[in-house]
Amino acid sequence: MDLKIFFSPLDDELFSHIRSNTSFLKSIKVNIDKMPAFKGADMALIGVEEERGTIINKGTAKAANEIRKKLYKLKKGTGKYKIVDLGNIRSGVDLAETTGRITEVCQVLIQNNVLPIVIGGSHDLDYGQYKAYEGMEKLISLLNVDAFLDMEEGVSEPEHERHIHKILLHEPNFLFNYSHLAYQSYLIDQNAINILEKLYFEAYRVGHLRSNISEMEPIIRNADMLSFDISAIKSSDAPGNANAQPFGLTGEEACQICWYAGINEKLSSAGFYEYNPDLDDPSKKTAAVVATMIWYFIEGFYHRKNEQNFKTNDYLKFVVSMSGNPDALNFYKSKLSEKWWMEVPFQQGKERYSRNCIIPCSYSDYQMATHGELPERYINTLAKLI
Repeated sequence: MDLKIFFSPLDDELFSHIRSNTSFLKSIKVNIDKMPAFKGADMALIGVEEERGTIINKGTAKAANEIRKKLYKLKKGTGKYKIVDLGNIRSGVDLAETTGRITEVCQVLIQNNVLPIVIGGSHDLDYGQYKAYEGMEKLISLLNVDAFLDMEEGVSEPEHERHIHKILLHEPNFLFNYSHLAYQSYLIDQNAINILEKLYFEAYRVGHLRSNISEMEPIIRNADMLSFDISAIKSSDAPGNANAQPFGLTGEEACQICWYAGINEKLSSAGFYEYNPDLDDPSKKTAAVVATMIWYFIEGFYHRKNEQNFKTNDYLKFVVSMSGNPDALNFYKSKLSEKWWMEVPFQQGKERYSRNCIIPCSYSDYQMATHGELPERYINTLAKLI
């Protein structure tokens, strides 16, 4: 497919202030005079100038270019960059058409082993990012970082407040796991949390995340798709959002999550939504924070170690005997990164679950098993596999 028909090129004046040969901009290919070839690239940046899914945060359509201004003057990181910026997706005649274009573009990129990074627009656009996986005949895990749950049910509610509800109800269903990080308890309906728990999905409030962010790493490592709402970051670090809250993630914590996401071998798409330049401070602090988050995501990507084949000598296998059912748990530890995984059995005839039966875990899960307790990750995953 010729993706050129979906994109508008970028104005060269956006980058006229960047002179350094060691800048991020000088290390990638950008759609200015002509569309760069995406095949053979590692990642593709996609701007979205769409805000019809929000009511209170008008201005997000301007986000992509403001973030680019900050990102492209940063210094190039590790690795030999093979990154293209395809420009901004042309908005459709309505919101549904724009969402469909995001789906088509992301689908083509993922099928060609190019990781799309969607920048700008309202958070409901991640529905288009999610639908890109629909025809891939595999179950996926979605990681959402947001102060709100966005699970409103009424059709009269704005799209950006009910997109997660749409994802959960989407048919055909190819969602294996949903993980939500950094929600704020006083902003959400407890009934929505109860629904997620009944589905054996995960939701962690911002205080839980902050108390031990390293324990969030296995959750992030299990994701195929990242969706990040800037409202999850506290207003003092990211004022450019109509839903900005006085409490939330720090900019550093947001970058840590992005690093974990980038280094995740499974993850094949990322989206950064809800930044509103009209509400940012004069120095565009929020744009700088989001740009740094993307930089850390890319840095993590170029530190991937290709840790997927558990039958190689790069792993140590630990078998823990249990007193009940199951009678044993299998754990794997990477010699390269010292990360842990846990094996959960699936029934014969359900091979579609095979890619989800060895799940990321932490050393504390292994320790729990050695004391005769089944880790919660095991219980929740088994419930989805049977």
